[in-house]
Amino acid sequence: MQQVNVGIVGLGNVGMGTLTILAENAAEISAKLGFQLQVTAVCSRSVAEKTLPPGLETVLRTADWHDVVNDPNIHIVAELVGGTSIAKEMIDAAIAAGKSVVTANKELMALQGPGIWDRAIASGINLAMEASVAGGIPIHAVLREGISGDRVVALQGILNGTSNYILTEIEKHGTDFAVVLAEAQRLGYAEADPSADIDGYDARSKLAILAALAFGLQVVPSDIHTEGIRRIGPIDFQYAHRLGHTIRLVCAARRTQDGVFLSVRPALIAQSTILASVQGAYNAIWVRGQYGQDTFYYGRGAGPNPTGVAVVSDLMRVAREIRSGSPQRVSPFAHERLATNRPLPIELQKSAYYLRFRVQDRPGIIAALASILAEKHVSLDAVLQLPTEDKHNLPFVITIEPCEEKAVAEAVAKMATLDFMVEPPLALPMERPL
Repeated sequence: MQQVNVGIVGLGNVGMGTLTILAENAAEISAKLGFQLQVTAVCSRSVAEKTLPPGLETVLRTADWHDVVNDPNIHIVAELVGGTSIAKEMIDAAIAAGKSVVTANKELMALQGPGIWDRAIASGINLAMEASVAGGIPIHAVLREGISGDRVVALQGILNGTSNYILTEIEKHGTDFAVVLAEAQRLGYAEADPSADIDGYDARSKLAILAALAFGLQVVPSDIHTEGIRRIGPIDFQYAHRLGHTIRLVCAARRTQDGVFLSVRPALIAQSTILASVQGAYNAIWVRGQYGQDTFYYGRGAGPNPTGVAVVSDLMRVAREIRSGSPQRVSPFAHERLATNRPLPIELQKSAYYLRFRVQDRPGIIAALASILAEKHVSLDAVLQLPTEDKHNLPFVITIEPCEEKAVAEAVAKMATLDFMVEPPLALPMERPL
């Protein structure tokens, strides 16, 4: 059977990982497909400086992506550049040229993926994006096909390896956030500008894609309630452990009769749950179905090779469809059409909460805080205070019973104005297991 030709645009970590797998695993890939999947062109602004894997020395090298998209011999374009400007232009051009597209671009797919898929359908080609969420974990395939007969009612996930690495390092070594972040940047886990990771935006894009797959919702990422991890410190893990919990940046989704709650934020999760054991740069997704109940998916959430495996697997699937003469009609978003309902306001969700304070010690502090909670009809659960000698920066914790998050937010805002506060209170939800 005739070979299928691929053009790779973007030779960063994922692009080079993809090329390495295609070159080193070529015989196995051909054995599975029954034909050859051949890289015929690569594109990068720094392409002249790149050393390609053995066997790819003679492919076309170009710094202009138009050369790849317009090459009549290329069947599939792999967009591995990222971002939402040039990548969008490139994908649109590839679709217009009748070429199928494989992408790892979570940000673009979260923002404009359904529209891109509509254009792909109209052109009779395919769009595949497995690598856009959770790297080497095939969560797209699971939700799109593996458990598509079920009705997903909830999911919880750790979808950002950088944040998870930082949090677990703080937990293990009791090191301050800024020190761990600097080490993560030195090791290459965090970018020079780490805000996409530590402020939750990267995970937010991934959750928007999962919301489409799991619930059939086209969600604008900015509509998802999002908080980052900058304020988490060793003291929070000490208190969390006292409560039988740990802290992770949790992507959460719950279906209710009225709609779906979506959030990305640091939260306390019980140490007895499987999600609490996810360490370092790993990702995990816990899915609950109405009929199939719980399934759990765990693996490397990033990195050249795990993400490269996802890209290559997509290339293989699309290549089969090209050779069969009939592109697969299963939407990459698992639904024929996505609803455009917004997520429910997070303020309406009921949660138990962990409130951590730093205060200048004086009599009456607990009474003042309890009075504000009572005013907002919030029930206090427990007060915890570890021994400390610094009475001018005294940390302690109050946990509260489940209540509407709007009441918690209002109480915390009022507490922040009290004159004994060293800093505004830190409020973290205590996520209940699925």
